[in-house]
Amino acid sequence: MSSISILHRACLRLALLPLPLRARATTLRPPPPLRRHPHLPRRSAMSSAASRLSHIAAATSGGGGAAGESSESPPVASAAAQEDDGLSSGDTGYCLPPKEIQDIVDAPPLPVLSFSPNKDKILFLKRRALPPLSDLAKPEEKLAGLRIDGNSNTRSRMSFYTGIGIHKLLDNGTLGPEKEVHGYPVGARINFVTWSQDGRHISFSVRVDEEDNKSGKLRVWVADVESGEAKPLFTSPEIYLNAIFDSFVWVNDCTLLVSTIPVTRGALPHKPSVPSGPKIQSNETKNVVQVRTFQDLLKDEYDAELFDYYATSQLVLASLDGTMKPIGPPAVYTSIDPSPDDKYIMISSIHRPYSYIVPCGRFPKKVELWTVDGKFIRELCDLPLAEDIPITMSSVRKGKRSINWRPDKPSTLHWVETQDGGDAKVEVSPRDIVYMENAEPINGEQPEILHKLDLRYAGTSWCDESLALVYESWYKTRKIRTWVLSPDKKDVSPRLLFDRSSEDVYSDPGSPMMRRTAMGTYVIAKVKKEDGSAYVLLNGMGATPEGNVPFLDLFDINSGSKERIWESDKEKNYETVVALMSDITDGELSLDQLKILTSKESKTENTQYYLQTWPEKNQVKITNFPHPYPQLASLSKEMIRYQRKDGVQLTANLYLPPGYDPSKDGPLPCLVWSYPGEFKSKDAAGQVRGSPNEFPGIGATSPLLWLARGFAILSGPTIPIIGEGDEEANDRYVEQLVASAEAAVEEVVKRGVAHPDKIAVGGHSYGAFMTANLLAHAPHLFCCGIARSGAYNRTLTPFGFQNEDRTLWEATSTYVEMSPFMSANKIKKPILLIHGEQDNNSGTLTMQSDRFFNALKGHGALSRLVILPFESHGYSARESIMHVLWETDRWLQNYCVNGISRDDSVSAADSENKTLSASGGSAAREGLNSEGLSSLPRSLMW
Repeated sequence: MSSISILHRACLRLALLPLPLRARATTLRPPPPLRRHPHLPRRSAMSSAASRLSHIAAATSGGGGAAGESSESPPVASAAAQEDDGLSSGDTGYCLPPKEIQDIVDAPPLPVLSFSPNKDKILFLKRRALPPLSDLAKPEEKLAGLRIDGNSNTRSRMSFYTGIGIHKLLDNGTLGPEKEVHGYPVGARINFVTWSQDGRHISFSVRVDEEDNKSGKLRVWVADVESGEAKPLFTSPEIYLNAIFDSFVWVNDCTLLVSTIPVTRGALPHKPSVPSGPKIQSNETKNVVQVRTFQDLLKDEYDAELFDYYATSQLVLASLDGTMKPIGPPAVYTSIDPSPDDKYIMISSIHRPYSYIVPCGRFPKKVELWTVDGKFIRELCDLPLAEDIPITMSSVRKGKRSINWRPDKPSTLHWVETQDGGDAKVEVSPRDIVYMENAEPINGEQPEILHKLDLRYAGTSWCDESLALVYESWYKTRKIRTWVLSPDKKDVSPRLLFDRSSEDVYSDPGSPMMRRTAMGTYVIAKVKKEDGSAYVLLNGMGATPEGNVPFLDLFDINSGSKERIWESDKEKNYETVVALMSDITDGELSLDQLKILTSKESKTENTQYYLQTWPEKNQVKITNFPHPYPQLASLSKEMIRYQRKDGVQLTANLYLPPGYDPSKDGPLPCLVWSYPGEFKSKDAAGQVRGSPNEFPGIGATSPLLWLARGFAILSGPTIPIIGEGDEEANDRYVEQLVASAEAAVEEVVKRGVAHPDKIAVGGHSYGAFMTANLLAHAPHLFCCGIARSGAYNRTLTPFGFQNEDRTLWEATSTYVEMSPFMSANKIKKPILLIHGEQDNNSGTLTMQSDRFFNALKGHGALSRLVILPFESHGYSARESIMHVLWETDRWLQNYCVNGISRDDSVSAADSENKTLSASGGSAAREGLNSEGLSSLPRSLMW
């Protein structure tokens, strides 16, 4: 599924489902990135929904939309200035795109939804539109891979909700009137909204900005769901939330465990004016340590002291009656996880020695078991600093990992331990062993081996004493296996259920749906029919050659037989099963009482949510969200298929503007926007992913915005880079990239919708890398390019990038040939480079665009570099986004819509192949359509 097709509804789906194991921990932050390849199975409908939200994690972390307009916003260029492109009159500040684009981007965002544990109430979490740049300009510390707002003692750039509305879900399936949560300060920023286990209360954090645009500290509030009245959890105004890592969690219906700023914390560490000595790193022990290009790392002892200062927290047990009790000593606690029976708490923390070459996720990690009132029980593990995790895909940290509570038992732990030292290059059997053990072993009990795996452990879905599903996978082969276990029946051997390729979406059987238990955890749902036979519910995306047709199957674990009880409409709509709603009681669910939450959308109708009940399968609509951009409601969308010259089948979504008539309007200027992917099989690479009936969601920087400007948009054309057998995909990267682009361009030209001389190409991150390579190696295809936040010189990422796990010294020719920086002299078509000045994504340092632009400029290439102050890998401030859209629109209008012809471009570039100075010159200005680079503001050049 492309990012474009999911953006508009991703925020809605973010909070529709509780976390897989505990209702009490339904904080509405997106999950952290997992160290696994992108083809692992969906554990459940919930994990599937979460995985589809990875494209908006930066925009929703910890809350909803961000702040509104600010009086401190930077100047915006006037319409008159913009008409002159803002280039010949010096620095005109931030510019605005045409109104038809502005109106779409500024449309009010839809709320995020969150269901109560009992599924009888829904929260509407309200958001504002894009934040002002002043929010991003607030001071932040860059420490150990984190960015910290020191004033609020939380992650910086954190978005938020502006209000909470409560709706009852009535017996007829409709929503009751909204009740606003009230009592907290006006203008408060709300984060970490979490239901209590019984659904009678919600907890959340509140912060109010101080004077001079400084962030205020966070306080924990609790609201009564029936009345909507909210009040602070702590009576003392001096107790603040420390949200650098885990914030708070319900340990029972009336008590929370909160990570607070220690009241005994002293003053901020003072940075010495004179260093005590040089900064030294040593490898006199000759260890092999290969790491990716991580950013925002600790630089010296002062940084380490700052990290300790902000990250150290005091855990406090707080009840709704006002009583509170500090538990444990202050430490850098990273997670707090109560057992299902609320008797124990699993506490994770990190400690020194820290590292200057890896982020805090690899610092020494201790996991301990306490009673819920803070009594130490035992240490589960103390893992050493992990600087030496191999870069090979499927490599992991040594020691215990994935330590979790078994959700179907009161207090049983399970975890996995590697047998290959974490190194995927080591051949050993078994490779991973899964263990389980009681929280407090008695009589010297040893951990019980649950299963031995020859691939890498990829998770467990638990049901009961007779059923659990264990997953394993291996990236190099794309192999994925599902095992059936009877965890408490030692006489029953594990049985292989599915053995397939993770790339083969057509064979995906679906993932088990989960139900809530009385303990507030989530386990595999079993459904029984009238004859007493029990089944598992498998929720699948239903990939087919015609597109996805989601389904719900009754699956017999023992026989492998299945019965389809629900399937999406294939003709007009795209429907998915979002959640199981009839999971109130323990035990098996009756099929005749089954109730599910589904979403429905079409090419022209945005996502709405429905309740569907058995046996009649009646459907009741529970939301009625307005169309987010009615001006594009009649756009045309078609999923097209075509073929690469080597026979690989390719797919793309072709969008045409509303009212377009090919017989009258003729070929249009076209924008191709994509992102390459790697595959081990031609057949798998050619499979169709996504649905032709999905609603075209349009994000703030989406290429679909140019439908409003009369462009045809070829969105997400598949660009598979295939390495079959022992072949490495990237060894033929350029060849396959160009072949895929040629097939796409040939298809849209053949259809008569795209003018062959007016096809632009663009992409973000690895898509920007793709764009630069295409302009270098396929100049005959495109008139210009837009590259956002890319990496262009692979020698600056010598220990791997994307899914390439060979080093520069192992695959020198591949690194060099793939790097468009090395082919800067070949780029003759106009290229627009955009990059966030504070990009912290691994590999895409801002320096990548700086140096690439200098290389282009050194060869006289028609190019432009825009550096966005305060922005990271993705762009979030309204001023930045509007300016990106203005720059993009200007580029497309000048060099695509009104651009010189393909032949003229090449000849002009050849004839004007002069070295340009940093200040430009008459020759340079003539070659740039009289828009000299000398007038660019410094922020756009360096």
